[in-house]
Amino acid sequence: MSVDHIRYDLLAQEALRSVVRRVLLDVAKTGLPGEHHFYISFDTRAPGVRLSQRMREKYPEEMTIVLQHQFWDLIVTDTTFEVGLSFGGIPERLLVPFSALKGFFDPSVKFGLQFELAANESEAEETEDAPLDAPRSANAPAPVKPSRGAASEPALASAAPDTETAAAGQEAGERPAGGAQVVQLDVFRNKK
Repeated sequence: MSVDHIRYDLLAQEALRSVVRRVLLDVAKTGLPGEHHFYISFDTRAPGVRLSQRMREKYPEEMTIVLQHQFWDLIVTDTTFEVGLSFGGIPERLLVPFSALKGFFDPSVKFGLQFELAANESEAEETEDAPLDAPRSANAPAPVKPSRGAASEPALASAAPDTETAAAGQEAGERPAGGAQVVQLDVFRNKK
C-alpha cells in the first residue's frame, strides 16, 4: 500500500473544522438564525483548552455544550472560540481550540460532523499557531465579539436527565440560570 504523504485525512479534518469556525463566526456577528442551535463536543484534555478547575474535574475527558438561548461574549479567532456559559448557576468562560473539537451537531437541520483528534499530543500542539496568551501579530485578524445575548428563539430539546444546565443572559447584561445544557455526545448520535 502506498503512503499518503499529502495527508488528505488531516486536510479534510481541517476543512471541516473551518466549517464550524465559519458558522460560529457568523453567530458571533449576528446571533443564531431561526431555530439553529449547536451541540459542540470537545476533548477537555487537548492542548489549549481553558476551563475552570471545577469543570475540568467534572468533565476530565470530554464535554459537550449546547449553544442555544443563553450564552454570552462568543469570540471566534482563527484557531479558537471562547464563550461564556453558566453551569449550575455559576458563570464560566470556556476557551476551546478548534483542534480540540470532537463533534458538532445542529439538530434543527440534522447536520453533524465528527472529528478525529491528532494521534498524539505533539501532533496536536503542532496544529496550534501560537500560545493562547500570546499577543496577535499585526496582520492577524481581530477576534469578533458580539453584543451580549446573541441567541436564538427556540426551546431547548430535552437531554439526558443527569446533565447540568448551562446558561447566559438573553438580553444585555442579564445572566439567568437556565438555557443550554451539557450533555454526552451519545444523546444526539443515536437520534434518527
